[in-house]
Amino acid sequence: MTDLQNPKQSLTTFSVKELNESIGLLLSRGFAPKFILKATVSKSQIRKGHLWLTLTDGKASVDGVAWSSTIKSLKFLPKQDDGVVIIGKLNFWESQARVSVQVFDIRPSISTVLKKFEIVKSKLFKEGLIDDSLHKKLPKYPHSIGILTSVPSSALADMLRTSKERWPLTKLHIIPIPVQGNYEKQLKSTLSKLKINKFELDALVIARGGGSREDLMLFDSEMIAREIATFPIPVVTGIGHEDDLTVSDLVADHRSATPTAAIVDLLPSREIERNNYWQIKKILKDYLKSFFQNQKKFLITKKSFFHSHSPRILLNNKRTKINYMYKLLNALSPEKLLKRGFALITDESGNSIYSVKNVKEKDKLLVQFCDGKITAEVDSLNYDEI
Repeated sequence: MTDLQNPKQSLTTFSVKELNESIGLLLSRGFAPKFILKATVSKSQIRKGHLWLTLTDGKASVDGVAWSSTIKSLKFLPKQDDGVVIIGKLNFWESQARVSVQVFDIRPSISTVLKKFEIVKSKLFKEGLIDDSLHKKLPKYPHSIGILTSVPSSALADMLRTSKERWPLTKLHIIPIPVQGNYEKQLKSTLSKLKINKFELDALVIARGGGSREDLMLFDSEMIAREIATFPIPVVTGIGHEDDLTVSDLVADHRSATPTAAIVDLLPSREIERNNYWQIKKILKDYLKSFFQNQKKFLITKKSFFHSHSPRILLNNKRTKINYMYKLLNALSPEKLLKRGFALITDESGNSIYSVKNVKEKDKLLVQFCDGKITAEVDSLNYDEI
């Protein structure tokens, strides 16, 4: 006998609508009002302004929906095969007895973030856009830099304070940008306009404070990375924490660990520069002192040289030497000898006779005395015995 035929057994009778309403009431009372769901998106589409999802873990699946009013606040819109972490609640459609997850917030899972990072990194690397040899040199003393970050933010406050402490001479241009969410086109547009460089920037800083790696997914964008890689002036990134690495970091000219570190890496330290100034001043002072001392010694040496080689002194020395030579020649002159009683004997041709052997008997000789000459004839020759 069936239960319907047994009047003694009391059973609750439902209509389909009443049954579904009871199930909905049980779910609303017995299930968490909000929960976190980790899943993979097997289907994603927007219909009539709403985002419809099919979520799976490989063993089971459930539908999900983000209403149009919620989509406006979402910072991530998933695609097929994206891993996601969802904050949501259960929706029970009483008319169809169908359960779905109403999405309040949705974020990429770390696996999705890393997957996108590797795909974009591999593509840009093959194209040669990720290459250390392409990095532009940072300016030593930048006159003007642009800072792209969220406004207001603690990261910006730290950068402004650090900039004032290190090098207040540099002019800062603050350009507000979104740093999380689906804002690739907006950020690309900002970078494209800055390429005109109407602010005459020497460098550009792209900064975002700390957060989870999933929050930095905007900076893994291929579109943004290409803009940074082709930027005409040096680009410095300070995104997230020291351990976080995005595609934007790879194509930038310099990657800093944090936003504050970006300012430290880009701006000189006035304390260090002041110390360098005093050291250089001392070195220059010592050099000039040594230089002038050496020049003074050189001039003294030159003065002594010119003094010893002056025309007057040279003439006096020449005069003294000439006088000495004159006296010497005068002392050795034949006239002196002739005055002492010596005579100069020559033959008729004027050849000096200095030996008896040079004459013969009957030769005519000229005898020169100090006061005149005589002519003599050789009568005889007498040789001295040796």
